[in-house]
Amino acid sequence: MDAAEFRRRGREMVDYVADYLENIEQRPVYPDVEPGYLRSLIPTEAPLEPDNYDDIIKDVERIIMPGVTHWQSPYFFAYFPAASSYPAMLADMLCGAIGCIGFSWVTNYCCVSVYDTVFFLCSSYFYVCLCFQAASPACTELETVMLDWLGKMLKLPEHFIAGTHGHGGGVIQSTASEATLMSLLAARCKAVRRVQETNPERLEAEVLSKLVAYSSEQAHSSVERASLIGGVMMRKVPTDNTYAVGGGMLKKMLEEDRAAGLIPFYFCATLGTTSSCAFDHITELGPICNEENMWMHIDAAYAGSAFICPEFRPLLNGIEFADSFNFNPHKWLLINFDCSTMWVKKRQDIIGAFKVEPLYLKHENQESGLVTDYRHWQIPLGRRFRSLKMWFVFRLYGIEGLQAHIRKQVVLAKEFESLVRADKRFEICAEVVMGLVCFRLKGSNELNQLLLKRITESRTIHLVPCQLSGLFVLRFAVCSRVTDSGHVQHAWRQITQLSCELLQSDH
Repeated sequence: MDAAEFRRRGREMVDYVADYLENIEQRPVYPDVEPGYLRSLIPTEAPLEPDNYDDIIKDVERIIMPGVTHWQSPYFFAYFPAASSYPAMLADMLCGAIGCIGFSWVTNYCCVSVYDTVFFLCSSYFYVCLCFQAASPACTELETVMLDWLGKMLKLPEHFIAGTHGHGGGVIQSTASEATLMSLLAARCKAVRRVQETNPERLEAEVLSKLVAYSSEQAHSSVERASLIGGVMMRKVPTDNTYAVGGGMLKKMLEEDRAAGLIPFYFCATLGTTSSCAFDHITELGPICNEENMWMHIDAAYAGSAFICPEFRPLLNGIEFADSFNFNPHKWLLINFDCSTMWVKKRQDIIGAFKVEPLYLKHENQESGLVTDYRHWQIPLGRRFRSLKMWFVFRLYGIEGLQAHIRKQVVLAKEFESLVRADKRFEICAEVVMGLVCFRLKGSNELNQLLLKRITESRTIHLVPCQLSGLFVLRFAVCSRVTDSGHVQHAWRQITQLSCELLQSDH
C-alpha cells in the first residue's frame, strides 16, 4: 500500500467508522455466536500472496462484527464505560503514524567503532558515542504537562503536580490494574529497605514473608492479583453497610497483625467500587496509614473522572494523605483505551524501586531535574504516545464539555433509579451516587439469575451482575457517549417485560 492508496483507504475507513458509530444501535448489542465460531470462517494459515483490501473489509462484516460486543452501543449498560470520542480516535491515528517508542526523553544510541591504534592500543575496537539521539522528547514532555493539566482539574494537592516545587508527578499506565501493581511493588521495596536500615541482619526474604497489604473486600480483583504477583500477603477489610471501609476496622486489623509479628506496609483504598460504586472513607483511613508508615494507594478507576465536577470533588477529600492515586480517563473522560492516569507523591519512591540503567539507555539530561524518563515508572520499557489523546480531547471539549458529559450520564442513572423505585416488584440495593444503579427483582437469587439470563439472550441490552450482602444483584451502568433518555426508557421496558414473563411463568 503506497501513500496514494493509503489516502483513499483512509478516507474509506473514516467513513466506515463514522457509519458504524452513527448506526450502532441498529446492531444487537450482544453477539449470538458460540465459542470457536471464528476459526471455521478463516483459513488455517496466513496467505502466501497478498489478499485484496476490499475482501478484508468485507470479512470485517462477515467474520468480525458478528462476534463483537458493541461497547459503544447506547444499549450497553454492563461493566463501566469504555470511553470513546472522535478527537481521541484522530489522536490515536496520529500516534500510530508517529510510531515512537517513548521510553525516555533521549538515549545515546548513535555510536561508531574506532580502531584502537588511534588510542595507541592494539587488537581491539572501542565504541565512542558521537551524539545523543532523542527517543521522543515530545512524547515525554506532553505526558508530563497533560498529567499536570488533569491533576489541576481534579484539584490534586500540589505535591502531585510535576510542574511545582513538589517531589511527585503523574504518568500514564495501561490500566488501573497496572497502576495498582506498580504502587504495591514500590511500597514493598520501600518497606524492605526501611526494615533493613534499622535491622541490617534481616534478609530480604524474611522481611517479605512478614509484609502484609490490605484492601476492601469490595476492591477490584486486580488488587488481590497485584499481591499475588508481588508475592505478599493481602488481607481484605470488611466494609460497613454502605460497602465502604472505615478507619476503625482497618486499625483493629493492623493492631492484630502487628501483635502477630507481621509488618503492615500497604493499603489500597477504593473510590467507586466495581460492584456498587462505594467510596472508602479516606479521610479516616489516610491518617491511620500515615501514622503506621504504610503506603496508601487510591484506586478510583471509574469514579475519578467525576472529580472534575465540583459537586463530586468532596468525595476525593483525604487525597492529601495518599502516596499514589489512579483513575481511568479511558472509562469516563472520552479518551479511548488505553489511558490510565497515576500520580505519586514522591516520584523517587517509584523510580527508586524500578530503576535499571544499562549504558545504551543513559543520556546527558537524565540528572538535570528537567527530564522524566517514564521507563522507570512502569513495567514495560516501551510506551505509546498516549498523551496526544488527552491533549486533543481536553482542547476540543474543554473542562465544561467534559463536565457536561459526566453530569448527563449521572442524570440518566438517576432517571433509571426513579423507574426502579416506582415499581414495587424491584428494589435498589446501593446508593446511586454516579452513573451506576444496582437493582434486583424482589425474590430469590435464582429468580434474578434467570432474569439476567433472559436479558442477555434477548441481545437488545447488555447488563452484568454483582454480589452485595449475599444477594445476586443486577448492575445498570450508563456507558455510551450517545445514550439518552429514550435508550434508558427502552431498557426499562425490556427489563419489565422480561420480568413479567418470568413471574407469570413462575406462577
